Amino acid sequence: MQKLQNIKGMRDHLPPAMLLRQYIINTLIGVFERYGFEPLSTPVLEYAEVLEGKLGDDEKLIYRFEDHGGRKLALRYDQTVPLARVVAQYSGQITLPWRRYAVGASYRGERPARGRYREFWQADVDIVGSHSPLADAEIVAVLSDGLEALGFPTFTTLLNHRQVLGGIARVSGLDEEAAGGIYRAIDKLDKIGAEGVREELRHSGVDQGCADRILEMVLLEGSSEDTLQALRQHLHDDARAVAALDNLEDILRGLEDMGIAPARYCLSPRLARGLSYYTGAVFETISSHWPQGSLLGGGRYDDLIGMFAGQRVATVGLAFGVERLHDVMEELGLGPRNRTTAQVFVTVFGAEQRVASLQLARELRAAGVPVMTALEPESPLGKQLKEADRKGVRYALVLGPDELSRSEVLVKDLASGEQRGVAREAVAEALR
Repeated sequence: MQKLQNIKGMRDHLPPAMLLRQYIINTLIGVFERYGFEPLSTPVLEYAEVLEGKLGDDEKLIYRFEDHGGRKLALRYDQTVPLARVVAQYSGQITLPWRRYAVGASYRGERPARGRYREFWQADVDIVGSHSPLADAEIVAVLSDGLEALGFPTFTTLLNHRQVLGGIARVSGLDEEAAGGIYRAIDKLDKIGAEGVREELRHSGVDQGCADRILEMVLLEGSSEDTLQALRQHLHDDARAVAALDNLEDILRGLEDMGIAPARYCLSPRLARGLSYYTGAVFETISSHWPQGSLLGGGRYDDLIGMFAGQRVATVGLAFGVERLHDVMEELGLGPRNRTTAQVFVTVFGAEQRVASLQLARELRAAGVPVMTALEPESPLGKQLKEADRKGVRYALVLGPDELSRSEVLVKDLASGEQRGVAREAVAEALR
């Protein structure tokens, strides 16, 4: 190679970036497990036929290839289709309803952009085997608690239902076949605006009157209660849409009962998730700090597992995009700004103090303090302190002849320059 470089759309993550990413993942896992979700891991490779026919228009983004044995394989597109395979494959070993989470890399052959990569990590949560609107509400509650735990100052989760969108198409005079075009056009609303959607609808064969009625409904705004009532007036003759609105009302009530702040969510008839496997409620979270689109999203997909299991299995879930969260948090200065894992650097004053210094480091590690030690004890103390500072370690410990004679450790704050002697037996507690 003339020039060493990454594959476009795939990134190396050096220690500062990895520390923030690990913080994101560990924080989200903590939230997931507080709700009783259990971990699952699946291979990054699947047989191509497992993924094919499940993703609609997005299927063109699957990375496919043949291995040395001629088997047709594919890189994992997301964590959802592998979950569907697992539930069908291990049906006798899984107790439903099952709350599952999974964290790992997925791959899509799309055009890279800010917050959108060809290799990306997701943290997924799903509830399998429950039709209850409380399951949908719990997933949205996990979403809200997760973003709050990460320190996001503002965000709103938009909720809608696939059958509300279907009802909008039907009462506007379109058939079921045309509804798919409605989803695709509305999904572009934030990018191309209302006039762009109107033009796209006309190009797909929708007359101006129908397009105007569709936009009148999808552009409804206001409180969730007001939007719900307005949609009921428009869709009262469509039984499936009315049932969908009842479902959304139950989900909204569940969120209220779970104590999620009303400012964190709202009903939005303009929301149309792109993936074809959604069957019920859908949701996306937006933030003024991420104008490029949604932060994350999900929804109910009751048919996907049935493609493998041979029977319908109710499922609802969402995916936190670690890449996108990382980029936004880095921009906003959220989360820790550590440059290294160590919080303490133990110097070695000289050959005579080497054993005492290494024993101190061992004791601190046993007490749960992350410690880095000098590897060249013959180097001057000043050079060791500079190494600690360049690494981004906050505290340096010095155990010289004077400190040893007093049974003390000199604790130096490299950020402020302050230093003080601490009793040898109390240093671990003082650092904590």
